[in-house]
Amino acid sequence: MSTEMVSYTQETLPPPSGAERDRLKALAELPDDQIDTSDIPEWTAGDFRTAERGKFYRPLKAQITAKVDRDVLAWLKADGPGYQSRMNAILRREMLQAVRTGRKA
Repeated sequence: MSTEMVSYTQETLPPPSGAERDRLKALAELPDDQIDTSDIPEWTAGDFRTAERGKFYRPLKAQITAKVDRDVLAWLKADGPGYQSRMNAILRREMLQAVRTGRKA
């Protein structure tokens, strides 16, 4: 018997069936105190000390040209190299906050 590896992306993932949607809805409505987490080990301080950021997830980067105010650019560059990464982090923080609050860009 041979098995074939199946891989999906967000775009190719098939939509859930009616029964799957019902189950997901029921799970989403379940209060946190009724979720059995007994099979999940607790995180320790040591786990966080040895954790690696971005080990499994690395967003794809896109090169762009953007115009920003000179004082904003000077502020970003004032802390030295890495200003583009700082700019990305600021934009990501704002994006995540907007997603959490349901706000558009």
